[in-house]
Amino acid sequence: MSAFAFRPMRPLAIGSARWVLLLTGFILLTVAAVSLAAGKPASGGAEAAAPAKPPGQTRFGLASYYGKGLQGKKTADGERFDKNEISAAHPTYPLGTRLRVTNLRNGRSVNLRVNDRGPTKPNRDKGVIIDLSEQAAHELGFARQGRTRVKTEVLEWGEEKPKSAAAAEPA
Repeated sequence: MSAFAFRPMRPLAIGSARWVLLLTGFILLTVAAVSLAAGKPASGGAEAAAPAKPPGQTRFGLASYYGKGLQGKKTADGERFDKNEISAAHPTYPLGTRLRVTNLRNGRSVNLRVNDRGPTKPNRDKGVIIDLSEQAAHELGFARQGRTRVKTEVLEWGEEKPKSAAAAEPA
């Protein structure tokens, strides 16, 4: 008789190891199928809106500040930078994202909005995760030191504005 000859299977007894294994596999496949189906957009013409990212993302690292050299220059979102306003530059968060930045050395915190890109790659390589305006650095109490350890918390995600004529300064 060949190794591949048909041999009838014995009936599955409820409670046997083979039955439990088969039932477990069936349940896992069903749960996986339902999970995948829940992640798909609704059919019927209109695409379902992508769910918004929940706020609350927290990061730890160094903050630095910038001021005098960029005073009056355009930020990534088209505004003019003012070192006396509270704002921030972040390399990846969408422009308009609102953050709470807390100085871990003294506990002071400030709420601000991301309106520019930064810090530069060499500073990011040194652990700087965010650049703040000079006023934000004063309020956090680290303007003399230049850098401090901070915690950043996303309060509300912004929507990236495309660079266009609409973002340019009005005439």
